[in-house]
Amino acid sequence: MDTVLEIQDVVKKFASTLAVAGVSCEVRQGEIMGVLGPNGAGKTSLIRMIMDINAPDSGSISFNFQNGNGDNWQESIGYLPEERGLYKNARVKDILAFLGGLKGLEKKVAQSRGREWLEKFGLLDNYRDKIEELSKGMAQKVQFATCVLHEPELLILDEPFSGLDPVSQDLMKEEIRNLARQGTAIMLSSHQMNLVEEVCDRIFLMDKGSQVLYGDLEDIKNEYGNYRVRLTTADSRRLESFLSDNPRIHSFRQNKINWNILLENEVGPAEFIAILPEDLSITEISITRISLHDIFVRVARGGLLDAENTKENL
Repeated sequence: MDTVLEIQDVVKKFASTLAVAGVSCEVRQGEIMGVLGPNGAGKTSLIRMIMDINAPDSGSISFNFQNGNGDNWQESIGYLPEERGLYKNARVKDILAFLGGLKGLEKKVAQSRGREWLEKFGLLDNYRDKIEELSKGMAQKVQFATCVLHEPELLILDEPFSGLDPVSQDLMKEEIRNLARQGTAIMLSSHQMNLVEEVCDRIFLMDKGSQVLYGDLEDIKNEYGNYRVRLTTADSRRLESFLSDNPRIHSFRQNKINWNILLENEVGPAEFIAILPEDLSITEISITRISLHDIFVRVARGGLLDAENTKENL
């Protein structure tokens, strides 16, 4: 895949605060690259430099667009900022026409594409409504639509799931995936790691302005992600005897008949199942990787993972 956005050794300070500390990454055509981290990690500062709102103190940010690499390069970018801002007294149809026009679209084209997006989000009946008449989630979907009307080559989304209910979050995730399938390069920033983990191909994890993890999501999970077992059994005494002092078990916790078990890093599902006592009565069992959140705690915070404090504990 072609690289659409390349960031090299970017540094940004605000007074004595080092917001971005020499980070490097890239976003490729047709992929979703997640820029993740807690509040204050430097994600928004990085995005504002990409959008030329702020200039980096050092380092470089470059684009490789098929169209619009000249003075109008920003027309090849769609940007959903963290702080939403639509004119409350304006009607949806006029917002679509106005913001589409800023990206070089004719009024009829902007409104036609806007209606298509409103239909995808179930908002076609709100086409003539004022923004102030919409709920927060509805207004956010309208603003998302304005970011993609001009079919950008690079789409930058800052906290796109904020304020959305679970059904709307699923819909938003699916539309983001569809755009990537169509070849859009997508940079998605969020501190909601569980949501972004579901849609991203690669991860750029920041903390305190610095790069913590960067690479393919599956590779990161293979390197850092222990497996977590959820097991239900009425034979708790037998299971506890098996788990205690077992070198393949990192830690475990019991909650009545439910058990949360964290395997050692090199132990996979097949090996764990193979060593279970054959006569152990198991009502339910699931084996999954620990979450990206827990990997972040382990790597960035120096936290000690155990079955008690993993985010998905029982």
